[in-house]
Amino acid sequence: MHISFLLHNAYGIGGTIRTTFNLAETLAEHHDIEIVSVFRTRQRPMMGTPAGVRMRHLVDLREGSPDFDGEHPDRDLPARVFASGDGRRKQYSRLTDTRIGEYLRSLEADVVVGTRPGLNVHIARQARRGPVRVGQEHLTLDSHGHRLRRELGSQYALLDAVTTVTEADARAYRTRLRLPGVRIDAVPNSVPAASVEPADGSAKVIVAAGRLTPVKRYDLLVQAFAKVVAAHPDWRLRIYGSGDATGNEQTALSLLIRELALVDQVSLMGSVSPLEREWVKGSIAASTSRTESFGMTIVEAMRCGLPVVSTDCPNGPREIIDDGVDGRLVPPGDVEAIAGALLELVEDDDLRRRMGRAALASSARFDPARIAERQEAIFTELLADHRGRSRSVLRDSVLRTRGAAMGGAYALRDKAAAQISKRRAA
Repeated sequence: MHISFLLHNAYGIGGTIRTTFNLAETLAEHHDIEIVSVFRTRQRPMMGTPAGVRMRHLVDLREGSPDFDGEHPDRDLPARVFASGDGRRKQYSRLTDTRIGEYLRSLEADVVVGTRPGLNVHIARQARRGPVRVGQEHLTLDSHGHRLRRELGSQYALLDAVTTVTEADARAYRTRLRLPGVRIDAVPNSVPAASVEPADGSAKVIVAAGRLTPVKRYDLLVQAFAKVVAAHPDWRLRIYGSGDATGNEQTALSLLIRELALVDQVSLMGSVSPLEREWVKGSIAASTSRTESFGMTIVEAMRCGLPVVSTDCPNGPREIIDDGVDGRLVPPGDVEAIAGALLELVEDDDLRRRMGRAALASSARFDPARIAERQEAIFTELLADHRGRSRSVLRDSVLRTRGAAMGGAYALRDKAAAQISKRRAA
């Protein structure tokens, strides 16, 4: 099969990029795989180039590049195709409409896969008849705003399949969006085996990782750890990750650490990639998020032999952790419960090591080879079904017209709101 993945920016860092690279590299062992990045911002991908995979881009934003598109006049015109409710909307323009459309109309692949809602809408509206059209969802349906959910309910009907990273989210798409004829499957993200020896459970270190954003609730973790260190002052907490451009969350966490007199026990380590060498320096991993679409860092920690204490938040952790076997699930927002689960593992060396071994074993189900096998089976079945039936040209035309009308209505609403704001500011 020739499979083409459409990514927002393959040259940055992020969970969607990482899992797409993992999948593409594994599929490339048996198939013709390409990754098409809408934007190119660097000479080389920050997360490395997946072996055996062809890479290309549509819009070049490298200053000094002979193909620099940063001053193209169409970049100043608002996008008409990219979903208006997608959080990346402001980065898209009439230029991306054109470039993505040209790519999709000329595509000779058997399968084209989008990796975020706005790009899935492009595939639904602009891909030529022929390739199987798949929209991957790396966020949850509940995390999308009302506008985006309305758009997806209309536009995703033009896709052949939608894949989510959890079964809980797949159920939400099946029951809450009317998508007749669209296959909906849950396929978790993949995480390769660590290239280092797994943790042995002896280090008196708890590790957490992820962006420093309010949804991760690191404040709860720091408060819970204060209770741990009160009983076990020789333990340490390391939090890996960077914040947004404002640095507000990092500042707030630093203040909290000082207020709780934990400066010598809690460290904000910044962003590190790859992280596996840091995971194995710990004996317990922690995730205290308010919500998770999947939980890549949970799987990464388990693949390094760490049991994970995680909040039982929607949607991912409960589909990864077997509570009491390879980790612990606690109620979201409950500092006492987080502290209690951490103390349970801190105070029982045998339990900590046993859960760590179980975590290492159970996390093998997320190996790229296993996930690629599932994706390959879905693509093969879709392709066979696609060739065995013809979609209604009239149906697709009606859906595309309705989608374009909805997009136009939202564009007019946004334009009117902007004019009102401008008048008020004046």
